[in-house]
Amino acid sequence: MDTNKYWIWLSMIDCITPKEKLELIEKYNIENLWELDKSQIFNVFKNNEKVELFFKNRNKDILEKHLEYIEKNNIKIISVKDEKYPKILKNIYDVPVVLYAKGNVSALQTFGFAMVGARNTSEYGIRVAKDISYKLSKCGFNIISGLANGIDTYSHIGAINAGGITTAVIATGLDMIYPKENTKLYKDIIEKNGLIVTEYALGKRIKPINFPARNRIISGLSVGILVVEASIKSGSLITADFGLEQGKNIYAIPRKYNKP
Repeated sequence: MDTNKYWIWLSMIDCITPKEKLELIEKYNIENLWELDKSQIFNVFKNNEKVELFFKNRNKDILEKHLEYIEKNNIKIISVKDEKYPKILKNIYDVPVVLYAKGNVSALQTFGFAMVGARNTSEYGIRVAKDISYKLSKCGFNIISGLANGIDTYSHIGAINAGGITTAVIATGLDMIYPKENTKLYKDIIEKNGLIVTEYALGKRIKPINFPARNRIISGLSVGILVVEASIKSGSLITADFGLEQGKNIYAIPRKYNKP
């Protein structure tokens, strides 16, 4: 069986963490992991429910359909064992074992700078995000963000306007676009030498837990993080927290308040 099918299967297993997946790969190679039976997996997890979920998608017909879609839509599967896997991402705690990528895969090898912030941003925030991403892009940075409304959107746009590279890390499978308002931006990123990347398999829909997981990849791919107009309990600050854990430089543009 095509090795990519094993990686697709592994990425679809939700009952174990990326860290646990990596430990399994280190203990068994990916082909041997596929061949393990339920008793062997029970010896690893000691949990019958986990064992059943582990084997839920081990179906060659399902995986064949995924692979057909992936090949038809020019999606690349980059496993943690692949030479194209970004070395900087291997330094984080919860390393994603599989990346699905559409567009300019070489973007993963460039210096990334993350820009995140408020969804409900001000005109000042929009201007700052576009201007800074434009200038950083002109300096050769790959602008990394999450394709969300607000600061994420204008950070991607600034890089595109500069003729540079931007990478959108999304929280769904590559067969979905979220938010729908950014469908054109999604396509522009791919057409303008950028990249859309996710750790999630096809069919993976939006769940609140997906966003913090996505944010660790945004920070993990970056040498620094700029937070623009983020509120105290925003997902942008989760990205900054991951960045601090990962030893990244964090910068901030606070919201501009007019004098009374």
